[in-house]
Amino acid sequence: MALSSHTHSFSVLSVSKTAENGNGRRRGRMVVKMAASTSEMAAAFEEGQLERPKWSGKTPLSRLVGALIAFKPLSSVLKLGARQVLIRTAEKGDIPWREMTKEILESDVYKELESIQNPSLVYPDYYLNPFHAYDEGNLSWLAAAEAEPATMSMVRRAIPNASTVDEANQVVRGNWLQAIEQHHLQYSRTTIIRDILDIGCSVGVSTRFLADKFTSANVTGLDLSPYFLSVAQYKEKKKGPRKNPIKWMHANAEDTGFAPQSFDLVSISYVFHECPERAIINILTEAFKLLRPGGTIVVSDQSPKSKILQEMSPVLFTLLKSTEPFLDEYHLTDLEGRMKGVGFINVQTGLTDPRHRTLTATVPC
Repeated sequence: MALSSHTHSFSVLSVSKTAENGNGRRRGRMVVKMAASTSEMAAAFEEGQLERPKWSGKTPLSRLVGALIAFKPLSSVLKLGARQVLIRTAEKGDIPWREMTKEILESDVYKELESIQNPSLVYPDYYLNPFHAYDEGNLSWLAAAEAEPATMSMVRRAIPNASTVDEANQVVRGNWLQAIEQHHLQYSRTTIIRDILDIGCSVGVSTRFLADKFTSANVTGLDLSPYFLSVAQYKEKKKGPRKNPIKWMHANAEDTGFAPQSFDLVSISYVFHECPERAIINILTEAFKLLRPGGTIVVSDQSPKSKILQEMSPVLFTLLKSTEPFLDEYHLTDLEGRMKGVGFINVQTGLTDPRHRTLTATVPC
């Protein structure tokens, strides 16, 4: 797709509620603020005073929480509590978690597995850990069925002033897409994005946003979970045909099997906080190999510098850490440094919503 700096030079920055109308009554209309640059996006969201939260890394508080989580009877209770908090938070935000999950589990989604699954794939050891309060981690139908409402809930938490998920996505996804577009326009040899790889695509939410934005591009969603990919393919079929259908691939992001220089854009959204540092380095190395000269990588994930995350209550951060086995390792990883270390240049980073950072970088021409 050819990018145009004229037609796409502004994006949603944030939304806020108007206080009242002329009669003194509260109104629900959203005020949409616009940003002309990625730096303006980042400046709009507040960073904390620390490099990372006190509950992460190797601080005394982090060690205490780690010891509590390591006690298996308590860990089971914490995981159950974390799951219940997720569901209650989602449903309070008008996200029909249980209904959406039931709809998938009672559908024909299971028929997609045979065409998606790579039976010879060997899973990396870290991926076999329990994630998100599921004993099987991401390798289960329940995790796959609940992935989309969980993603919707994450977006709502990121933008608490938004009255709907769509309005929250205007900020979270809008700023992410704008960061991609601006970086590619500024640093790439060409404005054309022909081929996109979405690594760790889960059930295809980010993949569909990319396909909707870059309509002329060939988009591939890659994930280690065949259950997530089955849901992605099932949901995409229900939406009807595209000019360029999304392809789904069951593969390891550390060794995808794609030929070098196959893509103009590689996206990695909300993946690295679930990876040990060695896997992060391997995935970045693979992405560098897969991108054409002038190609763009975009990484979005939790920001250790987020003021909101740094000020999270003890109950919430303990529940969070109980479901994310590699969260400390992620927060200690110098992601910008690792990207430069594998060869990326023009590394840019900043908050694109109050909780998450977006990093963009380029393969040298």
